[in-house]
Amino acid sequence: MVGLLMTRPRVAAERFVEDLPASTRATLQVIYAPLIRTTPLNPPSDPSEHGLFSGDAIFSSANGVRYSTAPVAGQNAYCVGQRTTQAAAAKGWRAICCGLDADALVQTLTDVPPAAPLTHLRGVHSRGDIVERLRLVGINCREYVIYDQILLPYDSEVRIAMDAQASLIVPLFSPRTAQQFVKLAPYCAELHLIAFSKAVADPLKGLKCKDLQICKSPTATAMRTLVRDAAASLARVEGGPSAQ
Repeated sequence: MVGLLMTRPRVAAERFVEDLPASTRATLQVIYAPLIRTTPLNPPSDPSEHGLFSGDAIFSSANGVRYSTAPVAGQNAYCVGQRTTQAAAAKGWRAICCGLDADALVQTLTDVPPAAPLTHLRGVHSRGDIVERLRLVGINCREYVIYDQILLPYDSEVRIAMDAQASLIVPLFSPRTAQQFVKLAPYCAELHLIAFSKAVADPLKGLKCKDLQICKSPTATAMRTLVRDAAASLARVEGGPSAQ
């Protein structure tokens, strides 16, 4: 079997694997090795410091939703990506999807500026300079850091499982995870890397690997398609003529 190394936090990784086709899962040995752990930061003593009771929110990830306080009825949440939008709606926000990345969100809000002030609820490590870019076009916006993303090493059992594989498919979803993956090299297995975006791919370009693919769009669906195709290709190679 081909190895599939999942470096996302465990819940998100398991959800991704469950959404793969059953025929794909049957060809893979899944190795769960989270390289980032999210943890909430101390909330402000005054909830109004979040800006949630006087305006609307921006969420650039589902973790921002996860660690936010519950909204007041009717508050808008401007979100990056469908998964984040769905999480915000489930928590009670009036959730609005503003595209697949920070650029799309900034453009959407620039084109139709919200009347209410905005607060970007985010992690310590965030990309896109959302607040600064919105301020430059005159939008009342601030940010509040509500969680941290802590880098993790591999444990010994994961290393043993990885080293036992001839081939490893590795989907990587964030630039910071990609950087940590490179930092923890070398790897014994032949690596088939799949990057969520060009920004995720950039740290990987100096790493020895068999191939590096980039999703055509930064979505879980695009990532699953590339994982499925890589698994099918490697199954044919490992199976030889009999797999045709």
